[in-house]
Order: sequence, then structure tokens, then C-alpha cells
Amino acid sequence: MVSKMEAIMMIATFDTLKYFERLTTAGVPEAQAKAQVEVIREVIEDRLATKRDFKELEAAIKRDMKELEVAVKRDMKELESRLETKIKELEASLKHDMKELELRITTRFGAMIGAAVAILAALIAFIK
Repeated sequence: MVSKMEAIMMIATFDTLKYFERLTTAGVPEAQAKAQVEVIREVIEDRLATKRDFKELEAAIKRDMKELEVAVKRDMKELESRLETKIKELEASLKHDMKELELRITTRFGAMIGAAVAILAALIAFIK
């Protein structure tokens, strides 16, 4: 049994002259043999990929990959820029929240010290 690759290689190396001679030797009129050879040659050329086809495909794939690479880099830069903006916003919000917390802690601590001083003053007055 012939493998698919072997069949492709046999078709790719099809000898049209030899086929023509075999047909005419078998009694097929030359015009008919020539027509059969041309049909088979056209089918082979239309159905099988050539080196040129592969090179064109390779060039198209490389071009598509380059376009994709450019698009991905552009998207990454845009994402990086958006992330930097969000980080700066978060930093500003965090600084603001820390300042508020610092103020609240200072106010409470001041109130606690004031209360402690008042209690101490009341104790001292009570002891005397």
C-alpha cells in the first residue's frame, strides 16, 4: 500500500512524456493521449502546492505575525499606561486616606491626653 506522502511524490514527479508514449503504444490516438496528458498535468498543477506556493504562504504568515507582534506591543503599552494611571490614582487615594487617619488618630490621642490631664487635675484637687 502506498502512503499519502509517497502518492504525492509520485504525482509530483509525473512524467507526462512517458504517460503519452504509453497511451499511444496502447493504441490511444495521439490527440486523445495529448488531451489526457494535459488534463492530468493541469490537475496536478492545480491540486499540489509548489515551492512558490509555500514561499508565498510563508511570507504571508511572517507578515501576519509581524502585524500581530506590532498590535500586541501597542496593546501592552496601552495597558501599561492605564495601569500606571490606576497605580497613581491608588497612591493618591491611599495618601489621602492615610492623612485622614493620621488626623483622626492625632485628634483622638489629643482628646485622650486632654482627658488624662483633666482626670489628673481632678485627682490632685481631690487629694489636697
